[in-house]
Amino acid sequence: MDRKRVARWLKRERRVWLTSGAVAGSVILLRYMGLFQSWELAAFDRLFHFRPPATTDTRILIVEIDENDLQDAGKWPVPDRLMAQLLESVNGYRPRVIGLDVYRDLPVEPGHQELNAAFETIPNLIGIEQLEDKESFWVLPPPILQRKQQVGFNNILVDADGQVRRFLLYSHKNGEAYTSFALKLAQIYLEGEGIRPQAATDVNPAYLQLGKTVFRPFRPSDGGYIRADAKGYQVISNFHRPESFTKVKMGDVLAGEVAPELIRDRAILIGSTAPSLKDKAYIPYSTNWQGSAKPIYGVELHANIVSQILSAALAGRPLMRTIPEGVEWLWIVVWSGMGAIIVRQSRSLVRSSILTLSAIALLSSSVYLSFSFGWWIPSIPPLISLIASSAILTGYLAHKQEELKRSKEFLQSIIDSIPDPIFVKDRHHRWMLLNQAFCQFSGYPIEDLLGKSDRDIFPSKTAHVLWSQDRLVFETSEAREDEAEFVDAKGNAFLIATNRSLHKDAAGNLFLVGVIRDITERKRIEEELRRETAELMRFNAELKLSAYYDELTGLPNKKHFDESFAKALGWGEKQNQLVGLLFLDLDGFKQVNDTLGHEMGNLLLKAVAGRIQNCLRGSDLVARWAGDEFTAILPGIKQAEDVAIIAEKIVFSLSQPFMLENRAVIVGVSIGSSIYPENGKTPDLLIQKADTAMYQAKELGRNQHQVAR
Repeated sequence: MDRKRVARWLKRERRVWLTSGAVAGSVILLRYMGLFQSWELAAFDRLFHFRPPATTDTRILIVEIDENDLQDAGKWPVPDRLMAQLLESVNGYRPRVIGLDVYRDLPVEPGHQELNAAFETIPNLIGIEQLEDKESFWVLPPPILQRKQQVGFNNILVDADGQVRRFLLYSHKNGEAYTSFALKLAQIYLEGEGIRPQAATDVNPAYLQLGKTVFRPFRPSDGGYIRADAKGYQVISNFHRPESFTKVKMGDVLAGEVAPELIRDRAILIGSTAPSLKDKAYIPYSTNWQGSAKPIYGVELHANIVSQILSAALAGRPLMRTIPEGVEWLWIVVWSGMGAIIVRQSRSLVRSSILTLSAIALLSSSVYLSFSFGWWIPSIPPLISLIASSAILTGYLAHKQEELKRSKEFLQSIIDSIPDPIFVKDRHHRWMLLNQAFCQFSGYPIEDLLGKSDRDIFPSKTAHVLWSQDRLVFETSEAREDEAEFVDAKGNAFLIATNRSLHKDAAGNLFLVGVIRDITERKRIEEELRRETAELMRFNAELKLSAYYDELTGLPNKKHFDESFAKALGWGEKQNQLVGLLFLDLDGFKQVNDTLGHEMGNLLLKAVAGRIQNCLRGSDLVARWAGDEFTAILPGIKQAEDVAIIAEKIVFSLSQPFMLENRAVIVGVSIGSSIYPENGKTPDLLIQKADTAMYQAKELGRNQHQVAR
């Protein structure tokens, strides 16, 4: 008896469960097609903002190198001597570990030997390297730190929307294992607490365990991700708020103005927070409620990761964990069923709306409560299941009592009111209604079309395209406008734009309504305009390139230099800033040209141009003046001595041998410099004085720099 009653109930309520199951199945399918990934990741980010206010992590201190520090240093990277002084100052306060989040793969004189000495003598110093990947080139670590195995990689994982939500603990390149910068720092800090890395034998020997926490590796479809890149040993971040970390300035450390207790026995991270260096990253806390984004700096990101590892190992604060795939499917099915039950039992639009909103609140609370305990449970698929299941059944109950006459009247009104070709098809792609305009456009009488499909009338190519476009509308239930080729009964070909939309009557019958426009002439005009525009853009680009850039070296030419120099002087006057000018002439170039040929001379000029550019800042401009003469504009220099530093750097660089076609070629350079406004305020006067100073350099023995008088 009970079995029969259940069977009757299931039969009576089959639409509810079929709808619920269909919605849940569709959402699961769409979920694993990746259609909800961006929404799920955005919802994950929002959860972080609901957390309580931040508390300061007293285990970590960030020593920031900001714009003022860069101005004081005079260049970036800061000179090795200054970096050595900073490291020695920090080390003098006995921190537990020092992380240098600044690339030092090349010497930055003066003071390279002093920096090497610091690398040799500071035992708890960790440097960085950048591993080669799809986004980055390999940047080598300082050789001394590499020899001492005091290096970690600082590569970060960025999702498709530019956000950082995961980080690497280990990576492998060319069969060799590498440890991340953050993990290296955390391990040294934890050694002071008696905690060392070990295999999580109780869970999986391949997993890392530090103290109280097992770091479970990220899988491609964990959380809201779908088929994400899971190479290396990744984990999902459980970020602290960016304001959780104390920061002090490099200048204050060097001046001894930082309290010793801020450094003693802490993990110290040294890195840039200068906006001009663009070392930035976006994390879930970066985007606010207004939609604007505020990135954090790279050193802050690494400090956050170190803090997460320490909190996990010492306090058991988990990194983000995810539920198994099967549990997530059940989670979606439950909420889809709840939406169906709400509509079926309430039988009132107002009541079902209130209950649906309550269910949404319950779902949101469950997701946030789980998040608070370190579990990332997807919210978008169950939310869509709940709403879709509720909406579908609400629509069915609302329209079930409508008569078929209403849909026919609606369709007839479309046919009668629009002069363009109109067709109406059923779900089998057969014409049900047509207006006279469609018959005139296609060339077929109405009696030959009704009850038939595109495949019965049109050529196979045209029919296949039209059938596919209809199918997309049926499958997605979304209005679309598509373009296609249309061949009429006489074989004439047209380009048409068809606006298709779906309409359903009270009995559940589905109709596709299409409105056609002939766009043949419009497309011809668009194509003609496109070709003319492309040709004009190409011509303008070639004209601008030839007018403003040197064909051999690719550097700005004299015309470009003249305009840029005038603008730089105008800027310097307006901003009350110094503007430097270098006038360079190669020493020994004529001999290279005469003995090795013009081909070798041209190769040398290209190589010289490259070395000069490498010696300058990104805001400077180097141009080819004429022959083997070059000029360089140095806007915004802090003091006159900075011009001499740059000039000497160029002299040194160009004095090194050039390897051209397996032949060592040696030249020198004589440089003259002038400074606005000390040596003049007009371009002609400053160029004349720099040129005169350059000739003085040649008279005094060449391969040197002279300042204008």
